[in-house]
Amino acid sequence: MRKRLLALIMTGLVAMTALAGCGKAEAANAAEPDKKVLKVGMECAYAPFNWTQDADTTPDGSKAVPIYDSKYYAYGYDVAVAQKLAEQLEMELEIHKVEWSSIGISLDAGDYDAIIAGMGRTAEREASYSFTEPYYYRDNCIVVKKGSAYEKVTGLSQLSGTGCKVTTQLGTGWIPLLDQIEGAELTGNYETTSECFMAVENGVADVCIVDLPTAQSAALTNKDLVIITFDESDSFTGDDEMVNVCIATRKADTELRDKIQGAMDSIGWSDKAKMDELMSAVLTQQPAAN
Repeated sequence: MRKRLLALIMTGLVAMTALAGCGKAEAANAAEPDKKVLKVGMECAYAPFNWTQDADTTPDGSKAVPIYDSKYYAYGYDVAVAQKLAEQLEMELEIHKVEWSSIGISLDAGDYDAIIAGMGRTAEREASYSFTEPYYYRDNCIVVKKGSAYEKVTGLSQLSGTGCKVTTQLGTGWIPLLDQIEGAELTGNYETTSECFMAVENGVADVCIVDLPTAQSAALTNKDLVIITFDESDSFTGDDEMVNVCIATRKADTELRDKIQGAMDSIGWSDKAKMDELMSAVLTQQPAAN
């Protein structure tokens, strides 16, 4: 009986030791450093650069990225570029959805570490943030309503003195361009480009200044919108800052900025042909276009 009791005790000790060993192993695994995360902020409401969708894939099978602390997913040109960079950097990609008006504030607060959101590199922004070289080059345009008095406009000078009602997105480099339309009525600007296009459609505004890819995206599903591009000889001045779309980090975080730039260089993301090819592809993938 005593031998049997001793055997049971020994068996229990062995089991406890094994469990303790497992606990240590699990603790060791938990202590292993996780894969580094590239935390990126964007609107997720600025197609075709970025948008929100319900599914985790797009019509062509491309993988969308879960939006942090959300049941939705993000995709678009910005997301596709961020995926390429995260893969090159061997980092996990984490997308944070944020309103454009607070995108810089949230970066400074540490909610994420980079902005990849169709942001133009302006002198004003360079005073506050560090920027990579462009990951996209875009043209600017105006959007008017089909059948309106402005549908046949071909140059900026033709808007002068018309008293047209103009708008654009809040917090963007397009705002200074509004004043270049002589005699225009400033009707107020909007948080999103979608609201700008709605204002044009509803007659609240006559002219919206925006970038060409965003206008093309809107025109895919809204046949009431007409896109007009101006010849350089009769167009806005000082709008070249909005042509260069760059990735931003906090001003002092030049280390991350340089790592991202290095990844861009490694995958050859200075090739405009590659940029245009990707933009053309994502334009067909946004939910509203299918």
